[in-house]
Amino acid sequence: MVKKLGVIILNWNGRKLLEKFLPAASEHTISAECDLIVADNGSDDSSVQWLRTSHPEVKVIELDKNYGFSEGYNRAIRETDYEYVVLLNSDVEVTKGWWQPMLEFMERHHDVGAVQPKILAYNDKSMFEYAGAAGGYLDNLGYPYCRGRLFDSIEKDNGQYDGPEVDVCWASGACLMTRRSLYLELGGLDNKFFAHMEEIDLCCRILNAGYRVCAISASKVYHVGGASLSQGNPKKTYLNFRNNLLLLHKNLPQRKGKRVLFIRRLADTLAFAMFLVKGDIPNARAIIRAHNDFRKMRKEYTTFPDTDTLSRQPGANKSAIFARYIKRKKSLLP
Repeated sequence: MVKKLGVIILNWNGRKLLEKFLPAASEHTISAECDLIVADNGSDDSSVQWLRTSHPEVKVIELDKNYGFSEGYNRAIRETDYEYVVLLNSDVEVTKGWWQPMLEFMERHHDVGAVQPKILAYNDKSMFEYAGAAGGYLDNLGYPYCRGRLFDSIEKDNGQYDGPEVDVCWASGACLMTRRSLYLELGGLDNKFFAHMEEIDLCCRILNAGYRVCAISASKVYHVGGASLSQGNPKKTYLNFRNNLLLLHKNLPQRKGKRVLFIRRLADTLAFAMFLVKGDIPNARAIIRAHNDFRKMRKEYTTFPDTDTLSRQPGANKSAIFARYIKRKKSLLP
């Protein structure tokens, strides 16, 4: 009998991370309702051999090569048959009972397409973690920010976001629960993104399909973050800027998208200038390359939503850039 929930960790040459975080994930995840699966993206660091020897209770899906974050998860999820799946990063430390509040919430609310827990920093567990914090938003130009994180400003967790479940615009791919059938119906993660912002794009499509995305503070995990690419890495800058433009192009009605993207690309010019002022030429070049590649890639997307769902989401009427860099705020509540 297939269990209700499959928690899937995507791995590529991450044996050290698995050795560190998999024991707790196994202890606090595997149950009568839940399986733990490692989908291996063609590793050559003996990850699979170690898994089969050290953790035979963990299921393994072996992919023949590194398909990246997006396509790796798509292939793994297609091979499973769970009603619900969790995308869980390999550098996440889970806690006892971490998945139950999310599963129970989705079971009670059939209009919810995705949820995330409260995500705190592994290296300082009193602080929120950059990638998702207590739930994500998109501002009026599509810049992502979170309850608990505004660009580079990260808040301490003082319980300010604890309480009932809340609607957000996106859930973090560090730990994201969704309905498998919905995931597949919407095409899963966009493999053209390769990595970064693909979960935000997925959540935008979930919203456009008429479902909700929520954050649940009763569940918490601790995320290392930057295990693949650290903040400030030019490749990460490139992927974040390119993919953010793509998700706006895809998920807004065509006329509205053109207006937003025109202003947004002007705003990105300021980011380019900031890198130049700092003497950070590699990251400045990454923004130029991101915009050049966006112009080429946008032609591959020819269908757009009829209605502007994203502008109706919490926090979409605010300007993250104005709040952080003009008013010097450290948080931006919806």
